[in-house]
Amino acid sequence: MSLPERLIAHLDMDAFYASVELLRYPELKGLPVVVGGRREHAPQLLADGTRRFARLRDYTGRGVATTSTYAARDLGVFSAMGLMKAALRAPDAILLPTDFESYRRYSRLFKAAVAEVAPVIEDRGIDEIYIDLSEVPGVREAVGHDPLGGARSVAREIKNSVLRATGLTCSIGITPNKLLSKIASELDKPDGLTLVMAEDLPTRIWPLPVRRINGIGPKAGARLAQMGLETIGQLAAADPGLLVERFGDHYGHWLLDAAHGRDARPVVTHSEPVSISRETTFERDLHAVHDKAELGRIFTRLCELLAGDLERKGILGRTIGIKLRFEGFVTVTRDVTLDHAVSSAADIRAAAGSCLKRVDLGKRLRLLGVRIGNLSRPGEAPPKLRTNGNRVRATDTSGELF
Repeated sequence: MSLPERLIAHLDMDAFYASVELLRYPELKGLPVVVGGRREHAPQLLADGTRRFARLRDYTGRGVATTSTYAARDLGVFSAMGLMKAALRAPDAILLPTDFESYRRYSRLFKAAVAEVAPVIEDRGIDEIYIDLSEVPGVREAVGHDPLGGARSVAREIKNSVLRATGLTCSIGITPNKLLSKIASELDKPDGLTLVMAEDLPTRIWPLPVRRINGIGPKAGARLAQMGLETIGQLAAADPGLLVERFGDHYGHWLLDAAHGRDARPVVTHSEPVSISRETTFERDLHAVHDKAELGRIFTRLCELLAGDLERKGILGRTIGIKLRFEGFVTVTRDVTLDHAVSSAADIRAAAGSCLKRVDLGKRLRLLGVRIGNLSRPGEAPPKLRTNGNRVRATDTSGELF
């Protein structure tokens, strides 16, 4: 077997947030643990040196699970699930608060460990990356009768480097492209290493549900199921004309290419963010008048966090926006574009406050968010502005509702 021109890996940390917490609380290893609680759910250290942990059954509120251990997933608790719903499925599961500072620190550690072995990396978030292994020394060397032996050895070296740097395991999928590698990294979790070449598609990829393809969402999956196309193999054998008829020219052809494992996207080593945002969902609905002080504190804190993000990235922004979700799940957004780029919490809060004046705040709020876009670095010209009916230029940002 000859190796393809490209060898792309997708590395996904195993139950990342939960695994970081297990390093802190090793006594919870193997137990169902859900991360997503509040500060009050932090473990209590008892006089005998043991810890008392909060249980999911005692949770009240509208929070959602950030992640869960594999033991909790076996009970039907997954990320983004409401904690009250999760409590019905796993009432005795341990509930821990989130600690994003720790997660970001371990994210930096595992990425640095990978870069020492394979430096061509595309950052896809706090717990996953793509790695171009094509030119990594030793990756194309056969080991015995295994032409993929060199790739396996490099992948094991990466996994061992991550484990030494963080104490955490990861799963790696290696294929000729990003699309297949994303699928492959999920096949043997946790602590998996999966190699899938073109000749393996019929046995490893085609039996899987179409939703395993990154880019096929719930609506497209439902429409494909209505057409009798439930597996990737069935999609690969579908009539191209029918796919184009049902999904349009671009997406129809992409569906067929994806089912056949075709993907020419390169590993992108750097990309600038389009926008940065911070938001929070309240434990109870808040009113702009009756809860003005509390909303003001939250609003200020979001602006401070956003300013901190800008400082760490060394960027500025001109378009500041707000996101409000009211009772009944009605979501409203407003933007304002300034004459100059800003980065301070005070400037962000003033601009975001001006956006609040353009919203009817008569109903109670469930969620509040602040966003900054049209990003640039100091001394650089900002990107060309895009405007629509919801955006206005403004230099007067005085006056706030909370």
